[in-house]
Amino acid sequence: MDLTGKHVAILGVGRSGRAAAALALREGARVSAWDSAGEEKFSGMPAGVEIHPNATEAEGRELVSDLLVVSPGIDTYGSYVAAFSKHAGEVIGEVELAARFYQGRIIGITGTNGKTTTTELVERILSHAALGGTACGNYGTPFAEVVLQANPPAVVSLELSSFQLETIRTLHPVVAIWLNFAPDHMDRYPTVEAYRAAKLRIFENQTSADTAVVRTGENLPALAAKVVTFSTTDRDADWYSEGHTIEHGGETWLDMDRDTSLRGLHNAENTMAALAACQALGVSLLATREALHGYAPPPHRCELIRTLDGVEYLNDSKATNLHALESALRSQTRPVVLIAGGKEKGLDYASVVPLLTEKALAVVTFGQIARPLAALFSQAVACESVSDLSAAVATARSLAPRGSTVLLSPGTSSFDQFTGYEQRGNAFRDLVHQLR
Repeated sequence: MDLTGKHVAILGVGRSGRAAAALALREGARVSAWDSAGEEKFSGMPAGVEIHPNATEAEGRELVSDLLVVSPGIDTYGSYVAAFSKHAGEVIGEVELAARFYQGRIIGITGTNGKTTTTELVERILSHAALGGTACGNYGTPFAEVVLQANPPAVVSLELSSFQLETIRTLHPVVAIWLNFAPDHMDRYPTVEAYRAAKLRIFENQTSADTAVVRTGENLPALAAKVVTFSTTDRDADWYSEGHTIEHGGETWLDMDRDTSLRGLHNAENTMAALAACQALGVSLLATREALHGYAPPPHRCELIRTLDGVEYLNDSKATNLHALESALRSQTRPVVLIAGGKEKGLDYASVVPLLTEKALAVVTFGQIARPLAALFSQAVACESVSDLSAAVATARSLAPRGSTVLLSPGTSSFDQFTGYEQRGNAFRDLVHQLR
């Protein structure tokens, strides 16, 4: 792609927008940056970029550009993007722009849940195998920043949200990972089908020379790439785990309990997906084992905090929606004392009740929805309702016998009592370390 002398308009001036602007400048374009925010938000924009703070739709309808690069944080279905697209030669996103100037190979990762852990696992394995593997995209560094490096890595581990996949055109992962799918982001998409269609775009530029790593049972359309499956329920899948060891080709590739801090079936799925993707690029069993020795998942994602009196304490504060809560529960192989609750979001938690019957010994609810959640969950198991997280941890400890797991997986956002899931998870970690 030749941008010399072309007008590239950047819509949205966050980190990915700044990276896209810098890349377009490097490639010889005239670059303008537009955002509805004030001038202070343009701090850090590369020198030479024309800035347009407080940009309106009326201005957008008048703008003529050869290429419009839209931030994933801006709704591509909305009138704002429509206005700026009116006289644009082409509309893409930052990851698509970066892909057009990247000479290496891409492992692309998408799914409703588990993307970040899988992206980190891929990065760790590829880095150990001297293939680079820099984590970028929706997690880590904007892809364009990686492309701007003096010596970009031979392979990137590219986390792709549905928002980023909406605006790809030529992006071509040699390995595409599909972890799972559940309804989400319905404040952005007109239908569940539209959300799913955006995610499915990860496969659209693959050929028979590529690999698609998919969870068994995902009911995907016919794919051009070679399909490699992983499962925690089907032993006939290419990769299989019962939640403790990972098997492939008649061999045990990893003992999660002994070699890592990964716990639960969903983390087994994430790990299998990463292993399958890296094997497709020729990474050996030995290199994989060495790379993952001692690995701990990112904070707040079924993070093992400690084991006390034979009880594991897991921090899954990132579980801010129903699917994440259900995935965390479903993945547990030990009896669970669940800590759940937080802000009232109008969600229907009835689907969790059968899982509680199967997986939980007890539930402790807290926060704004503590009482209604306890009333519902008490249909399945014993429930106690408390006011805050401190009381929830103390109560959960009293209910958890040796050999069980205390799982913080709230199933909703934290904004009733915390600034975000990170603060909630950090508070849980501190409370657990204070237990004696």
